[in-house]
Amino acid sequence: MFTGIVTDLGEVRALEHRGDLRARIGTGYDMSTVDMGASIACDGVCLTVVAMGPDWFDVDISAESVSKTNIGSWAVGGRLNLERALKVGDELGGHIVSGHVDGVAEIIAVEDEGDSTRFTFRAPGEFGRFVAPKGSVALNGTSLTVNEVNGAEFGVNIIPHTKEVTTWGGAKVGDLVNFEIDTLARYVARLVDWKA
Repeated sequence: MFTGIVTDLGEVRALEHRGDLRARIGTGYDMSTVDMGASIACDGVCLTVVAMGPDWFDVDISAESVSKTNIGSWAVGGRLNLERALKVGDELGGHIVSGHVDGVAEIIAVEDEGDSTRFTFRAPGEFGRFVAPKGSVALNGTSLTVNEVNGAEFGVNIIPHTKEVTTWGGAKVGDLVNFEIDTLARYVARLVDWKA
């Protein structure tokens, strides 16, 4: 479990295809405090640490994960939003995020609004129905509040602090971002479908 509050900007240092995709990610985390097998959200995708060094960790990524996320567009030197898994007693500053990405959303508009930036996204497939005004959504591992919804399109505002400490400062129209619907929305929709 995660909160969608990014705590480090990682860097893709190596990508190797070996059955699954192996990625080496550079980090500012103190890796002596990370256990082998720990979960780290990388651009919102929950991945397992399989090797590590003083300022890096490796993850193996299945073809299924690559097909459902934007991992196929990762490149050496690319930046990633990182978050370590929650521990009992940690502050829950965003919302409950599982790291199980539902698909990719496309950035279709970017506009400055005062000091903030308004991003408009198109939700993937049938997932637009799970997005609600003033609800939460995780995009590239960042917990964001939805401003408005128009069919499969929805908007969020990103403040300057978030742009500085995440990859959002470099995001642009046409980018595909990892999209995870709010867990509560998922269960409410399931209950409604089940009763129907």
